[in-house]
Parts: sequence; C-alpha cells; structure tokens
Amino acid sequence: MSKKDDQNGSPRDAHYAKLRRAHRDARRFREGQPEKTGRRGPKKAPGPLPVSDDEVLLYGLHTVRAAIENPERKRLSLKVTQNALARLTDGLELPKHLAVDIVRPREIDDILGEDAIHQGVMLKTRALPVRKLDALHDSPLLLVLDQVTDPHNVGAILRSAVAFSAGAVITTMRHSPAESGVLAKSASGALEHIPYIQITNLAKALEELHAMGFTSVGLDSEGPAPLEETMNGNRIALVLGAEGKGLRQKTRETVTALARLDMPGPIKSLNVSNASAISLYAARQFLAKSGGA
Repeated sequence: MSKKDDQNGSPRDAHYAKLRRAHRDARRFREGQPEKTGRRGPKKAPGPLPVSDDEVLLYGLHTVRAAIENPERKRLSLKVTQNALARLTDGLELPKHLAVDIVRPREIDDILGEDAIHQGVMLKTRALPVRKLDALHDSPLLLVLDQVTDPHNVGAILRSAVAFSAGAVITTMRHSPAESGVLAKSASGALEHIPYIQITNLAKALEELHAMGFTSVGLDSEGPAPLEETMNGNRIALVLGAEGKGLRQKTRETVTALARLDMPGPIKSLNVSNASAISLYAARQFLAKSGGA
C-alpha cells in the first residue's frame, strides 16, 4: 500500500465514512439539531453560569420536578427541551409565574457543560432557606457528617436520609459541599425533602444536640462495640467522617460513643454513603423497638 493510500484510505473506507456521517446527520435531524457542515471546529467551552451568590442551577427531571413541587423553593426560570417538557409536566402543572424557555439540548450543555446529565431540563432558582439546629426538636434521628467533601457522596447520603425519615443532614460549612446542581442531581430530589444544615463548629453543634436529648454515635472501623449494641435513648444522631481519614480527633472526643459496623467479610470498610444507609437502617430499627420512632 502506498503512503498516499494509507493516508486517504480505501474506497471502502470512504464509503463507510460517508454512511456514518449520514447516520449522524439523520440522528441530529430527529433531535431537532441543525446539520453540521464543513470541518469541526474547536469544542465550544461551557458558557458562564448566569447565577448570583444566592442562586443555583438545578438539572435532571427528578431534581427539577421535586424543586417545582417544593413550596419553599423560589423558582426563577426554566430552560427545557420540547421532549423533556412533556415528561416533566406529566401529572405536574408548572407555576404560572415561572418563565419557561423551550431550547435545544446544546443550549443547556453550553451552560452546564457536556458532562452534566441534565435530561433536557434546567431550573434557575434561589438557594433554599438557611436552617438552624433549633428546628429539630421533633426529630428522633439525625445524620451528621464530619467534612465529607464529595457532593456525589453527600447527595447519595441525602437520598438515604430521606428514605429512612431522618430529620436533617448536618455538616460543616468548610470542607463540605454547598447547595449546587451536582449535589441536588446526586440526591435525585431528596434535597427538597430534608433540611441540609451547615454549621461552623461541629463539636459545638454536637454539644447542642446532646442538650436537646440526642445520643451521638460516631462510626469508626475501630469502634469498641457494634453499632447495634452502642445505641441508647430515644433520639439518635449518627456521625460519619470522610473516607480515608474518618472522624477528626475533636469529633471522636465529643460524641457520646464510638461504634463500628460489624462486617464478617474480608472488606472492613465501606463508601461513606453506603455506611450511612446501613447505619440509618440500624438506627431506625433500634428506635422502632425502643419506642423512639
């Protein structure tokens, strides 16, 4: 084969390349996108996020639907594709005051970036109201996070906390994710159903919870006893640390007790979101038996 043939390819290669281009153009036409012409230019960078400090961009069908249904949300504007609008409004009436802009998927990509799985819908909204610890008097079960930084993990934890009817997820203002589209998407709507409370001093917050009647149990792989044998009382605050470093020393000294999850298998540690779900289940079972649930 000559060098020229190697560069340009065989007639068969050219034929299949033409078929692939035709297939891509047909797909783009079905999705309502303009046909590409000419050479592909440099990849367009995501546009700037048009939000102020007290605003967030939420995306994904479950996330946006939950935010629209949440009366505490102040919704500002909605960008949505025609297909996504039909799915979003199936059984849901949009607020009359909400500005709705029908767009193509690429327009949302340009704002959020192509890695965001937005499902054709993006809601601009105010951040949720700040919550305080003194609003938790009626809840028997809380989840406290000691500098868990990954918004995907925290989102999954919020979802588990809602599933097991925890009263709040409490975390630090530093070294933890603020309310964001990534956090809300990972929570898949759970952020709208549970207070997400960020405090400045975790040790002081734990002492406040103790004064409110909570027993705080810190999860530690080297805890002296299993979680099921450590819980007592009718109000439980589970405390979990970041993966790797676990609970900080000050937190370990402040909690009522340290406990471990007994795992008979060869792996003795879990992702923090998985550990949260198991701990919440165990605590809910304990509270049901003790009359605290």
